[in-house]
Amino acid sequence: MTASLALGTYRLREAATAARRAAACPGTAWVDTAPNYLAGRAHRLLAPVLADHPGLQVSTKVGFPAPGAAAAVAAGVLPPEDAERGHSLAAGYVGWQVERNRAALGRACLETVFLHNPERTGDPAVLSIVLREAFAVLEEAAAAGHLGTYGVASWSGFTEGLLTVGELERLATEAAGSPEHRLRAVQLPVSLVEADALELALDGRGPIGEAAERGWQVYASAPLHGGELVRAATEDLAALLRPGLSVAQACLLAAASCPGVTKVLLSASAPAHWEAARAALDQAAIPSRTLRKVCDVLAPHHPS
Repeated sequence: MTASLALGTYRLREAATAARRAAACPGTAWVDTAPNYLAGRAHRLLAPVLADHPGLQVSTKVGFPAPGAAAAVAAGVLPPEDAERGHSLAAGYVGWQVERNRAALGRACLETVFLHNPERTGDPAVLSIVLREAFAVLEEAAAAGHLGTYGVASWSGFTEGLLTVGELERLATEAAGSPEHRLRAVQLPVSLVEADALELALDGRGPIGEAAERGWQVYASAPLHGGELVRAATEDLAALLRPGLSVAQACLLAAASCPGVTKVLLSASAPAHWEAARAALDQAAIPSRTLRKVCDVLAPHHPS
Protein backbone atom coordinates (compact mmCIF):
# COMPACT_ATOMS: atom_id res chain seq x y z
CA MET A 1 0.00 0.00 0.00
CA THR A 2 1.36 3.42 -0.96
CA ALA A 3 1.14 6.62 1.05
CA SER A 4 -1.50 9.19 0.18
CA LEU A 5 -0.68 12.33 -1.78
CA ALA A 6 -0.91 15.65 0.07
CA LEU A 7 -0.22 19.16 -1.09
CA GLY A 8 2.92 20.77 0.26
CA THR A 9 3.08 24.55 0.08
CA TYR A 10 6.78 25.30 0.53
CA ARG A 11 7.78 27.43 -2.48
CA LEU A 12 4.48 26.57 -4.14
CA ARG A 13 3.31 28.84 -6.93
CA GLU A 14 -0.44 29.44 -7.32
CA ALA A 15 -1.10 28.09 -3.84
CA ALA A 16 -4.83 28.79 -3.77
CA THR A 17 -5.45 27.18 -7.15
CA ALA A 18 -3.35 24.15 -6.23
CA ALA A 19 -5.20 23.79 -2.92
CA ARG A 20 -8.57 23.88 -4.65
CA ARG A 21 -7.36 21.15 -6.98
CA ALA A 22 -6.23 19.05 -4.02
CA ALA A 23 -9.57 19.60 -2.27
CA ALA A 24 -11.39 18.18 -5.29
CA CYS A 25 -9.37 14.96 -5.30
CA PRO A 26 -10.83 12.07 -3.30
CA GLY A 27 -8.32 10.69 -0.85
CA THR A 28 -5.86 13.59 -1.20
CA ALA A 29 -7.73 16.35 0.58
CA TRP A 30 -4.83 17.45 2.79
CA VAL A 31 -2.61 20.50 2.67
CA ASP A 32 0.56 21.07 4.70
CA THR A 33 1.74 24.61 5.29
CA ALA A 34 3.46 27.02 7.68
CA PRO A 35 3.02 30.71 8.47
CA ASN A 36 6.46 31.56 7.07
CA TYR A 37 5.93 29.82 3.72
CA LEU A 38 5.50 31.85 0.54
CA ALA A 39 7.14 34.93 2.07
CA GLY A 40 4.60 34.87 4.90
CA ARG A 41 1.53 34.75 2.62
CA ALA A 42 0.69 31.04 2.81
CA HIS A 43 -2.05 31.21 5.44
CA ARG A 44 -3.69 34.24 3.85
CA LEU A 45 -3.78 32.53 0.44
CA LEU A 46 -5.13 29.26 1.82
CA ALA A 47 -7.80 30.67 4.16
CA PRO A 48 -10.47 31.25 1.44
CA VAL A 49 -9.90 27.74 0.08
CA LEU A 50 -10.31 26.20 3.52
CA ALA A 51 -13.49 28.23 4.02
CA ASP A 52 -14.92 26.94 0.74
CA HIS A 53 -13.83 23.35 1.36
CA PRO A 54 -14.49 22.34 4.98
CA GLY A 55 -13.38 18.79 4.17
CA LEU A 56 -9.88 19.95 3.19
CA GLN A 57 -7.70 19.11 6.17
CA VAL A 58 -4.65 21.13 7.13
CA SER A 59 -1.43 20.78 9.03
CA THR A 60 0.61 23.83 9.89
CA LYS A 61 3.58 24.70 12.05
CA VAL A 62 4.97 26.89 14.82
CA GLY A 63 8.52 28.04 15.26
CA PHE A 64 9.47 30.63 12.66
CA PRO A 65 8.29 34.12 13.62
CA ALA A 66 8.06 35.69 10.17
CA PRO A 67 5.53 37.09 9.62
CA GLY A 68 4.33 38.46 12.93
CA ALA A 69 7.62 38.74 14.75
CA ALA A 70 7.03 42.36 15.73
CA ALA A 71 3.56 41.59 17.06
CA ALA A 72 4.90 38.66 19.07
CA VAL A 73 7.67 40.78 20.57
CA ALA A 74 5.14 43.48 21.43
CA ALA A 75 2.90 40.87 23.07
CA GLY A 76 5.81 39.80 25.25
CA VAL A 77 5.82 36.19 24.02
CA LEU A 78 8.90 36.40 21.81
CA PRO A 79 12.22 37.71 23.12
CA PRO A 80 13.82 40.22 20.72
CA GLU A 81 16.89 38.00 20.41
CA ASP A 82 14.70 35.09 19.22
CA ALA A 83 13.00 37.39 16.73
CA GLU A 84 16.42 38.40 15.49
CA ARG A 85 17.48 34.74 15.25
CA GLY A 86 14.31 33.92 13.36
CA HIS A 87 13.23 30.87 15.34
CA SER A 88 11.64 30.07 18.70
CA LEU A 89 9.86 27.16 20.34
CA ALA A 90 9.47 28.92 23.68
CA ALA A 91 6.23 27.82 25.32
CA GLY A 92 4.61 31.25 25.35
CA TYR A 93 5.39 31.79 21.71
CA VAL A 94 4.14 28.34 20.69
CA GLY A 95 0.76 29.02 22.31
CA TRP A 96 0.58 32.49 20.77
CA GLN A 97 1.39 31.20 17.29
CA VAL A 98 -1.17 28.38 17.51
CA GLU A 99 -3.86 30.97 18.15
CA ARG A 100 -2.57 33.19 15.38
CA ASN A 101 -2.55 30.23 12.97
CA ARG A 102 -6.15 29.35 13.87
CA ALA A 103 -7.24 32.90 13.19
CA ALA A 104 -5.25 33.25 9.95
CA LEU A 105 -6.52 29.96 8.51
CA GLY A 106 -10.07 30.46 9.76
CA ARG A 107 -10.15 27.09 11.49
CA ALA A 108 -11.41 26.68 15.04
CA CYS A 109 -9.55 23.36 15.22
CA LEU A 110 -6.36 22.68 13.31
CA GLU A 111 -5.97 19.03 12.36
CA THR A 112 -2.24 18.88 13.13
CA VAL A 113 0.34 21.39 14.38
CA PHE A 114 4.04 20.67 13.96
CA LEU A 115 6.93 22.09 15.91
CA HIS A 116 9.01 23.41 13.03
CA ASN A 117 12.68 22.42 12.78
CA PRO A 118 13.45 22.03 16.49
CA GLU A 119 17.09 21.46 15.55
CA ARG A 120 17.21 25.24 15.09
CA THR A 121 16.81 25.68 18.85
CA GLY A 122 20.55 26.11 19.08
CA ASP A 123 21.71 24.40 22.24
CA PRO A 124 21.24 20.59 22.14
CA ALA A 125 21.60 20.51 25.93
CA VAL A 126 18.33 22.39 26.41
CA LEU A 127 16.41 20.87 23.49
CA SER A 128 14.58 18.30 25.63
CA ILE A 129 13.44 21.02 28.04
CA VAL A 130 12.21 23.22 25.18
CA LEU A 131 10.35 20.32 23.57
CA ARG A 132 8.71 19.17 26.81
CA GLU A 133 7.45 22.69 27.56
CA ALA A 134 6.22 23.16 23.99
CA PHE A 135 4.47 19.79 24.09
CA ALA A 136 2.71 20.83 27.31
CA VAL A 137 1.31 23.90 25.54
CA LEU A 138 0.16 21.80 22.60
CA GLU A 139 -1.47 19.30 24.96
CA GLU A 140 -3.43 22.17 26.51
CA ALA A 141 -4.46 23.40 23.07
CA ALA A 142 -5.61 19.90 22.13
CA ALA A 143 -7.61 19.59 25.35
CA ALA A 144 -9.28 22.92 24.52
CA GLY A 145 -10.26 21.64 21.07
CA HIS A 146 -7.90 23.98 19.21
CA LEU A 147 -5.94 21.19 17.52
CA GLY A 148 -6.40 17.51 16.95
CA THR A 149 -2.85 16.18 17.07
CA TYR A 150 0.64 17.58 17.04
CA GLY A 151 4.02 16.49 15.78
CA VAL A 152 7.58 17.41 14.96
CA ALA A 153 8.67 18.52 11.48
CA SER A 154 12.41 18.35 11.05
CA TRP A 155 14.83 18.70 8.17
CA SER A 156 17.96 17.31 9.82
CA GLY A 157 17.16 16.59 13.47
CA PHE A 158 16.70 12.85 13.02
CA THR A 159 19.72 12.35 10.78
CA GLU A 160 21.91 14.42 13.13
CA GLY A 161 20.83 12.35 16.10
CA LEU A 162 19.26 15.33 17.89
CA LEU A 163 15.80 13.76 17.74
CA THR A 164 14.57 10.22 18.25
CA VAL A 165 11.02 8.95 18.24
CA GLY A 166 11.50 7.26 21.59
CA GLU A 167 12.69 10.47 23.24
CA LEU A 168 9.86 12.48 21.68
CA GLU A 169 7.34 9.99 23.04
CA ARG A 170 8.92 10.16 26.50
CA LEU A 171 8.73 13.96 26.52
CA ALA A 172 5.12 13.94 25.29
CA THR A 173 4.16 11.47 28.01
CA GLU A 174 5.73 13.73 30.63
CA ALA A 175 4.01 16.79 29.15
CA ALA A 176 0.60 15.09 29.10
CA GLY A 177 1.05 13.43 32.47
CA SER A 178 0.14 10.08 30.94
CA PRO A 179 0.79 7.96 27.85
CA GLU A 180 -2.44 9.34 26.39
CA HIS A 181 -0.70 12.25 24.66
CA ARG A 182 -1.58 13.86 21.32
CA LEU A 183 1.86 13.53 19.72
CA ARG A 184 0.94 11.57 16.63
CA ALA A 185 3.09 12.71 13.71
CA VAL A 186 6.58 13.30 12.40
CA GLN A 187 7.64 15.00 9.20
CA LEU A 188 11.04 14.51 7.60
CA PRO A 189 12.69 14.34 4.17
CA VAL A 190 12.24 10.99 2.43
CA SER A 191 13.62 10.47 -1.05
CA LEU A 192 16.23 8.56 -3.00
CA VAL A 193 18.60 11.41 -2.13
CA GLU A 194 17.74 11.62 1.59
CA ALA A 195 17.81 7.83 1.68
CA ASP A 196 19.04 7.03 5.20
CA ALA A 197 15.57 7.13 6.75
CA LEU A 198 14.16 5.14 3.84
CA GLU A 199 16.85 2.43 4.13
CA LEU A 200 16.27 2.06 7.84
CA ALA A 201 12.50 1.91 7.33
CA LEU A 202 12.91 -1.05 4.98
CA ASP A 203 13.99 -2.99 8.07
CA GLY A 204 11.38 -1.37 10.34
CA ARG A 205 14.02 0.79 12.01
CA GLY A 206 14.87 4.48 12.32
CA PRO A 207 12.41 7.34 12.83
CA ILE A 208 9.94 6.09 10.22
CA GLY A 209 9.87 2.52 11.48
CA GLU A 210 9.62 3.60 15.11
CA ALA A 211 6.83 6.10 14.37
CA ALA A 212 4.92 3.54 12.33
CA GLU A 213 5.23 1.03 15.15
CA ARG A 214 3.43 3.52 17.37
CA GLY A 215 0.73 4.17 14.79
CA TRP A 216 1.86 7.74 14.10
CA GLN A 217 1.44 9.60 10.85
CA VAL A 218 4.68 9.98 8.88
CA TYR A 219 4.85 12.84 6.39
CA ALA A 220 7.53 12.53 3.69
CA SER A 221 8.74 16.00 2.75
CA ALA A 222 10.86 16.84 -0.32
CA PRO A 223 10.21 13.49 -2.06
CA LEU A 224 11.85 14.85 -5.23
CA HIS A 225 14.51 16.76 -3.27
CA GLY A 226 13.39 20.14 -4.56
CA GLY A 227 13.38 18.87 -8.15
CA GLU A 228 17.06 17.92 -8.03
CA LEU A 229 16.27 14.21 -8.02
CA VAL A 230 14.30 14.48 -11.28
CA ARG A 231 17.25 16.15 -12.97
CA ALA A 232 19.80 13.69 -11.57
CA ALA A 233 17.94 10.40 -11.99
CA THR A 234 17.89 8.41 -15.22
CA GLU A 235 15.33 6.58 -17.30
CA ASP A 236 17.08 3.34 -16.39
CA LEU A 237 16.50 4.05 -12.70
CA ALA A 238 12.83 4.80 -13.39
CA ALA A 239 12.49 1.54 -15.31
CA LEU A 240 14.04 -0.37 -12.41
CA LEU A 241 11.62 1.21 -9.94
CA ARG A 242 8.49 0.81 -12.07
CA PRO A 243 8.48 0.36 -15.84
CA GLY A 244 6.24 2.80 -17.68
CA LEU A 245 6.54 5.68 -15.25
CA SER A 246 8.42 8.90 -15.86
CA VAL A 247 11.49 9.66 -13.77
CA ALA A 248 9.48 12.03 -11.55
CA GLN A 249 6.65 9.55 -11.11
CA ALA A 250 8.99 6.68 -10.28
CA CYS A 251 10.94 8.69 -7.72
CA LEU A 252 7.72 9.91 -6.13
CA LEU A 253 6.34 6.37 -5.96
CA ALA A 254 9.59 5.27 -4.31
CA ALA A 255 9.03 7.72 -1.45
CA ALA A 256 5.37 6.73 -1.20
CA SER A 257 6.34 3.05 -1.06
CA CYS A 258 8.61 3.52 1.96
CA PRO A 259 7.16 1.32 4.72
CA GLY A 260 5.59 3.49 7.41
CA VAL A 261 5.17 6.66 5.33
CA THR A 262 1.52 7.73 5.33
CA LYS A 263 1.60 11.05 3.43
CA VAL A 264 3.85 12.36 0.68
CA LEU A 265 4.00 16.14 0.43
CA LEU A 266 4.27 17.43 -3.12
CA SER A 267 4.40 21.10 -4.09
CA ALA A 268 2.77 20.84 -7.53
CA SER A 269 1.36 24.00 -9.11
CA ALA A 270 0.78 22.67 -12.64
CA PRO A 271 -2.35 20.53 -13.09
CA ALA A 272 -0.40 18.08 -15.26
CA HIS A 273 2.18 17.53 -12.52
CA TRP A 274 -0.51 16.92 -9.91
CA GLU A 275 -2.38 14.46 -12.13
CA ALA A 276 0.84 12.63 -12.97
CA ALA A 277 1.61 12.33 -9.27
CA ARG A 278 -1.86 10.99 -8.52
CA ALA A 279 -1.51 8.43 -11.30
CA ALA A 280 1.83 7.28 -9.89
CA LEU A 281 0.53 6.87 -6.36
CA ASP A 282 -2.49 4.94 -7.61
CA GLN A 283 -0.10 2.14 -8.48
CA ALA A 284 0.92 -0.69 -6.21
CA ALA A 285 3.84 0.01 -3.92
CA ILE A 286 7.34 -0.73 -5.14
CA PRO A 287 8.53 -3.90 -3.38
CA SER A 288 10.98 -3.39 -0.54
CA ARG A 289 13.55 -5.60 -2.24
CA THR A 290 13.55 -3.24 -5.25
CA LEU A 291 13.88 -0.18 -3.05
CA ARG A 292 16.75 -1.84 -1.19
CA LYS A 293 18.52 -2.64 -4.47
CA VAL A 294 18.15 0.98 -5.65
CA CYS A 295 19.39 2.36 -2.32
CA ASP A 296 22.40 0.06 -2.49
CA VAL A 297 23.24 1.40 -5.94
CA LEU A 298 22.71 5.09 -5.13
CA ALA A 299 24.20 5.10 -1.62
CA PRO A 300 26.06 1.88 -0.90
CA HIS A 301 26.20 2.29 2.85
CA HIS A 302 24.09 0.82 5.60
CA PRO A 303 23.38 3.15 8.53
CA SER A 304 23.29 1.47 11.90
